[in-house]
Amino acid sequence: MFIDRETEIRLLEERLERGRAEFIVVYGRRRVGKTALLLEFIKKHGGLYLLARETSETENLKRFSEKLADYFNDEFLRKNPLQSWDAFFEYLYQKSLKDRFIIVIDEFPYIMKGNKALPSILQEYWDLKLLQGKIFLIICGSSVSMMEKLLGYKSPLYGRRTAQIKLKPLSFFSAKEFFPRYPLEEFVKVYGILGGTPAYLLEFNDEKSVEENLLDYFRPDSFLYGDALFILREELEEPRNYFAIMEAIARGKTTLNEIVNETSLERSTVGKYLSVLIDLDLVRREIPITASWKTRKGRYYITDPYFAFWFRYVYPNSDLIETGQKKELVELVMEDFNSYLGWVFEEIAKQFLIELNKRKELPFGFMKIGRWWHKNEEIDLVGLNEREKTALFVEVKWKELSEREAKGILEDLERKSELGGLEGWEKLYGVVAKNVKAKEKLRAENWLVWDLKDFKRLIGKKCL
Repeated sequence: MFIDRETEIRLLEERLERGRAEFIVVYGRRRVGKTALLLEFIKKHGGLYLLARETSETENLKRFSEKLADYFNDEFLRKNPLQSWDAFFEYLYQKSLKDRFIIVIDEFPYIMKGNKALPSILQEYWDLKLLQGKIFLIICGSSVSMMEKLLGYKSPLYGRRTAQIKLKPLSFFSAKEFFPRYPLEEFVKVYGILGGTPAYLLEFNDEKSVEENLLDYFRPDSFLYGDALFILREELEEPRNYFAIMEAIARGKTTLNEIVNETSLERSTVGKYLSVLIDLDLVRREIPITASWKTRKGRYYITDPYFAFWFRYVYPNSDLIETGQKKELVELVMEDFNSYLGWVFEEIAKQFLIELNKRKELPFGFMKIGRWWHKNEEIDLVGLNEREKTALFVEVKWKELSEREAKGILEDLERKSELGGLEGWEKLYGVVAKNVKAKEKLRAENWLVWDLKDFKRLIGKKCL
């Protein structure tokens, strides 16, 4: 299945239409769909896909030579494989002088490991020769840390790329296309378990219940069970301390003090590890939306629901999985699941409001959106337009609301909004819930009210 990614395909096609030499870097966490994106692009426009392996330089050059020989019908190359990366890039240069030539080198970090000088070799050929041709070169990698070093100021390739794409998991509304049979309420649960990573979404079957799918997940040989460990160990040194921090966050310990107390690690150590997790896009730091970026009021959240679920339920209970007690673990998860889904539904509601904002379907547009809190008061989502001095305040509830409950939430939201220091701003108030009774009646009173029924029309209709 190839779903969504219209924005990324469009970016690549715009570059292709320019008709000049291009050097594009595509990267993102493993399983997120980079290879599927690049193969879809080649399927539409032609080109050659080369996949590096974690093997010797000689073996990778031999395999690449075979692929090039097949693509260009070059019998001489087939019998005389390229012996160096200089020879490889020289061959690409000669071919790119004649015709437009798309070439993708996937898992580029694997060949960098075998030859530390490779970025310098590519820099020299890009600067001196490849720019003279019509090559459309894409390098791709799954090691986020290595790819970002490749793009960094100290890298020989700094400033050479003509474009870059950091591929992220699919949104809730795109991911739903993987499961046409699930009602939206059930898919909220699935998204809370798997997030938007295509490889994980393919592991669930919408002909089974969520509980039945979890029984398959909670097996010692399960891909979903083992992949978090594989990815994190590939990216992180000293994973034990990182795991302790992510487990604390998954349990709701979101401030620096709470994480320090939960893990018993030194404050400076926690701060250092959090910075690494943020750089890898595994954790994000949020501040109250009206606060200065210098504030110390930051809270930390796991970025991807797959890892949030894994650290909340799977990692701490791996003994149950290893000893075959998967039914007991499913029961444990279901007892706590609605509490966990409150956070997930806030993230989904945020995506929903961002899409409405892009489509200009709100009474006014916001420039930024996030949480707000002060002392014991908190508002789930606040959208601000500082230029027009307009603000949208929204509470998110993973439950069914009666008219009376919804009205009480909205009236309390009005009270809390006065604490945010936005005197003189135009303010609107809304609620997002699983289901809201008397929705139209509340809307007639100038409240903004949405529930899962309003989400349906955004499925598979990403705003570009």
